[in-house]
Amino acid sequence: MSQENKEILRIKELVAQLNEASKAYYQDGKEIISNFEYDKLYDELDKLEKSTGFIMSDSPTINVGYEVLSNLPKERHESPMLSLNKTKSVDELSSFITGHDGVISWKLDGLTVVLTYNNGVLVKAVTRGNGEIGEVITNNAKVFKNIPLKIKYQGELIIRGEAVIKYSDFDRINELISDADAKYKNPRNLCSGSVRQLNNKITAERNVNFFAFALIKAEGTDFENSICRQFEWLEGQGFEVVEHFKVNSDTIPGKVEYFSEAIKTNDFPSDGLVLMFDDIEYGKSLGNTAKFPRNGIAFKWQDETAETILKYIEWSASRTGLINPVAVFDPVELEGTTVTRASVHNISVCENLKLGEGDHITVYKANMIIPQIAQNLTGSGLKKIPKICPVCGKETSVKEENGIKYLYCLNTLCPAKLIKKYTLFASQNALNIDGMSEETMEKFIDSGYIKEFADIYKLDRYEEEIVNTKGFGRKSFDNFIASINKSRETQMYRIIYGLGILNVGLTGAKVLSKAFNNNMDGLLNADKERLMQIDGVGETIADSFIEYFKNEKNLLEFKNVLKELTIIQEVESQDNEFISGKTFVITGSLEYFNNRDEAKEIIEKLGGKVTGSVTKKTDYLINNDINSSSSKNKKAKELGIPIITESDFINLSGVEK
Repeated sequence: MSQENKEILRIKELVAQLNEASKAYYQDGKEIISNFEYDKLYDELDKLEKSTGFIMSDSPTINVGYEVLSNLPKERHESPMLSLNKTKSVDELSSFITGHDGVISWKLDGLTVVLTYNNGVLVKAVTRGNGEIGEVITNNAKVFKNIPLKIKYQGELIIRGEAVIKYSDFDRINELISDADAKYKNPRNLCSGSVRQLNNKITAERNVNFFAFALIKAEGTDFENSICRQFEWLEGQGFEVVEHFKVNSDTIPGKVEYFSEAIKTNDFPSDGLVLMFDDIEYGKSLGNTAKFPRNGIAFKWQDETAETILKYIEWSASRTGLINPVAVFDPVELEGTTVTRASVHNISVCENLKLGEGDHITVYKANMIIPQIAQNLTGSGLKKIPKICPVCGKETSVKEENGIKYLYCLNTLCPAKLIKKYTLFASQNALNIDGMSEETMEKFIDSGYIKEFADIYKLDRYEEEIVNTKGFGRKSFDNFIASINKSRETQMYRIIYGLGILNVGLTGAKVLSKAFNNNMDGLLNADKERLMQIDGVGETIADSFIEYFKNEKNLLEFKNVLKELTIIQEVESQDNEFISGKTFVITGSLEYFNNRDEAKEIIEKLGGKVTGSVTKKTDYLINNDINSSSSKNKKAKELGIPIITESDFINLSGVEK
């Protein structure tokens, strides 16, 4: 190792050591090193930074400062960012580089970011976006955990890498959220939202890491025509690069096996591997297909399944009274995490799988995220369905809807219903009141502070009691009340969705609001016939809506909370030529949009419609894995419905998020 690289390594050690000491002192009240030792290490760091010109983003010698932006500007990439073709076959992976050396590395599952340095200073960071146009996130990149703000190289350097959040940080952040529905679903979505924050203080708190995976430009530097040399050079500049190995056709299977074992304990999320030709010029000479560059290929693992024993079915009550079955089984390792539970959705699924205690079952993670039961190998059968609610102990009833059996609690005052009812009202897609978790709601309901929706806006009456409640305090209370007051101005669809009307989800609430031009009185006075004239509102939604407001208690509760709120009149967006009048289905993981709700909202605003299943009425299926063997892909192919990627959708529609 060169002297320069040794100095960079020492800088990283000092930054980590000093930051750990500061955290212990200021956050935990512990002194792990003396002031004298701290000052000595600080002076050593300062001296090394000045002599090398290398400064880490989290160095204690600098203060990047936080900044709040009104929006993220867009910028076109210097060269388009194409996606790689994919395979699940190790043999195909080996034959891809026959006769050549390759470089195999992790395909990290985060958000791709392009960094630009000039004169040794980070000057720009842009997300992948749709591959041609991304969002400028320079302020956020400056607070990534592990990137250098200053480097030795003085020319223009452009690199691509993946911004990721560790599983350990993901778990830490989720532990702070008591509301199960509000927890982040996976590290990728958390990272995407963190990287694209308008306030980079939030980004800094999320511990985003950056791993370089491609060098795009560094003029005047000889890399000996080798990607491996590029990685070595980037490490010499202080960047962390993806774990990688030089391979040939014979050694690829062994390395795939290594990565397959490593992913089980890897702290960074990964959804596969990437294989590139090490010979840079040869890779470039191969050119591109219509969709993919020919210099590399991505490898995706087959869905990992594991056999286990079903211990019992747990029945979990919801705000609607629906009691959902959850399979609890002996722990198994899947995709690097321990899994013990999987939702079974309803009684019919339990019966079809013939689930019984002690059965041998196989489980997997759908999209490597959501645990599901694949098969029941013994099928002893569902022996008993609870006759009393597990929460309130009152009577239950089995109801059949469209040929599917569901279990319901009949008690209108079931605590599970009340807690989940008011938590939904305060949730992100409804009134968006920060801090109103299920745990908090349970305390307020038990204390008698909340008996109806409007009581949420009168919690300041219990200021003294709440401030002195365990888990609260003056600052928490003030933040809580500020969030409540902020929610007083809201959109009509949020209120309708927040009521939790059976069968009226977020999409239905938006459709109803739009149809009545955000006129609440007009909507309340509409009869069933008028409601069913609305595109997207069928008999089920119409009946549910009318039935809800027939109940005098519901109507009074609604009118009371309406007195506390001001409805914002939304400006209608113009229809989009490609989207307007079309029906879309979205499936699989997303790269550009944070989640399906976000994509759905944009499509609906531009005159389109999003449904959950592929039918003859579907115009497009959006799936980033076009060659997936999923049921939706198969159905779309059977019906001749085009399957497009997010990138295709954005290019065809011209949408800029």
